[in-house]
Amino acid sequence: MKINWESIKDYSDIKYERGSGDAQGIIKISINRPEVRNSFRPKTVFELKDAFNLAREDQEAGVIILTGEGKEAFCAGGDQKIRGDAGYVDDDGVPRLNILDVQKQIRYMPKPVVAMVAGYAVGGGHVLHMLCDLTIAADNAKFGQTGPKVGSFDGGWGASYM
Repeated sequence: MKINWESIKDYSDIKYERGSGDAQGIIKISINRPEVRNSFRPKTVFELKDAFNLAREDQEAGVIILTGEGKEAFCAGGDQKIRGDAGYVDDDGVPRLNILDVQKQIRYMPKPVVAMVAGYAVGGGHVLHMLCDLTIAADNAKFGQTGPKVGSFDGGWGASYM
């Protein structure tokens, strides 16, 4: 069954779409930064938080798909190019570590959240798929926890779910 997707709200780092016809109860949230393997930055995280709130309150939505644009990566975790000592530095120069808010939203969502993983799901991206209720992996899916390689640790939910 091919689903046609309709954009519901415009974002810069993610896509928020609804299926049409018989699939209108499906919301698809896609991280849309394939040029950096869908790694997240503070702006991405703010947009994800907003999108998950919209999906939670949407009375017509019965299931949420979380995915990444392109075939190379679901999500490569935090964008290491903007990582500072106290977090990931936003455009305003403030370091933030608010991906934990998104992790909690996924874990406590009253609707099923399905991760559709193609390519890399590593670091924080690995944690995101593990918090979903179900993961559907493409043949090229690669999973891993790579934090120690970049001087990071799993400060969120990942290790406790492995």
